[in-house]
Amino acid sequence: MARTDYDFWLFDLDGTVVDIDPSYPPTVVSAVGDRLGVSFTEREAEILWYGLGGVRERVLRRRGVEPERFWETFHEVEQPADRAGATYLYDDAESFICEIDAPVGVVTHCQPYLTDPVLDRLDIRDWFDTVVCCSDETGWKPDPTPVEMAMTDLGVAHDGHEGVLAGDDPDDIGAAWNAGLDAIHVERYDPAERGQCVLGDRRVTGFGEMS
Repeated sequence: MARTDYDFWLFDLDGTVVDIDPSYPPTVVSAVGDRLGVSFTEREAEILWYGLGGVRERVLRRRGVEPERFWETFHEVEQPADRAGATYLYDDAESFICEIDAPVGVVTHCQPYLTDPVLDRLDIRDWFDTVVCCSDETGWKPDPTPVEMAMTDLGVAHDGHEGVLAGDDPDDIGAAWNAGLDAIHVERYDPAERGQCVLGDRRVTGFGEMS
């Protein structure tokens, strides 16, 4: 699959284009647990952060914490500058995305107050012609609405443009298909760690596998 196979490209951000220092999620989740009066193991912190296996709510139920309360506290604890400082860019993403000669966008669950510092610190904002942050108003992947918003911003929402969305999460694949796009699953984690095998129109472990 080549860069020229599509008229436009959309990417998830966290876990696809960028990722976080492994020491950061346990630190943040531990601080959240301290506020809530519970403790989480490192494995539970990883599950809560990445959503591995889709069992976040099971972990929270086991600890007696309501999901809404956990995430409210999480957003109170995490600081944008700390997130940006702990975020790194995948080398294979840089070499691939910068060579795309077509409209390029991001559709991310990460909120603007976290997304903007990451894009600025890593100096990658100009890689993308649009950045759409999901919300309760736009919907959350696999809802196709935020993907369709990005397509509108790129001017490719109509007239038979062929596009693709690449992401590391099952919700990315669902959002692509629901929006009528091809889907590339970027498997940054061993399926055994994730607890499930994610399908897509193509599966890669990194963009280096694509020409």
